[in-house]
Amino acid sequence: MGSSGSEDPGKSLRRRPRIALTTYYQEGSWGDWSSVAAIVPGAYVEGIAAAGGTPLLLPPVGTDPSVLRLVDGLIVIGGVDVDPRFYGADRHERTSSQPSRDLHDIALTRSALEMGLPLFAICRGAQILNVALGGTLIQHLPDINPNAAQYQPGPGRYGTVRFSTEPGSRCASLLGESAESPCYHHQALDEVAEGLIVTARAADGTIEAVETTTGAWTLGVQFHPEENRKDARLFEGFIDVARRFAAERERYPDHHRGTEQQPQHHREDAVHP
Repeated sequence: MGSSGSEDPGKSLRRRPRIALTTYYQEGSWGDWSSVAAIVPGAYVEGIAAAGGTPLLLPPVGTDPSVLRLVDGLIVIGGVDVDPRFYGADRHERTSSQPSRDLHDIALTRSALEMGLPLFAICRGAQILNVALGGTLIQHLPDINPNAAQYQPGPGRYGTVRFSTEPGSRCASLLGESAESPCYHHQALDEVAEGLIVTARAADGTIEAVETTTGAWTLGVQFHPEENRKDARLFEGFIDVARRFAAERERYPDHHRGTEQQPQHHREDAVHP
């Protein structure tokens, strides 16, 4: 009994942590067929598996946020622009959105935050996180930043962004003072929602990462770490947190019956992974 407080609960988990991913829902092809399909780029599922997790896909059809009670973490993946109706703005001519997917992703994001579920939001996912909490977006960065073309150099071509992190943040603890990553975006966070803090920026000031300051582990990044196969630190850090979350849930099941709140031991992990 006396040593239980110093043990790492993640070491007691006998299975791989289960990680839910949001998906595209659009035209796809397989074999001789071409039709609407739930699609996730392989880099996401491979990144989860390589870091020790089990990926589970949640297509934006039949949305049921309570399914998150069955998993140990959520990744909100990249994709098309968030519809400006969700943050009270008029549509820019360059904005392309899928409102049904927005509704799905926002609902899952809010539910994960309420549950205290580890949450990793990537590119569009970071924008969803900000909008879900009441923040706004810049709809077309090149309108205000002449250097922003580097973030989306051409159709199907990733750019590269180098950014600096804030000391004491999750980003800094995993990536150090600075890092670089593939990126592909023409939008970015504008007004940062209450409850989030900026923890990484590019040299031109573009927000590259946000985190929560209270509650469970949450990280949103504007770049695409899943495409950086040589640097798995963010995926490994997230899976480690999900593993500890899952182990705590198995050790303290009463904390998860009839409430969305997590054990205080997990919620103390608000800044560092």
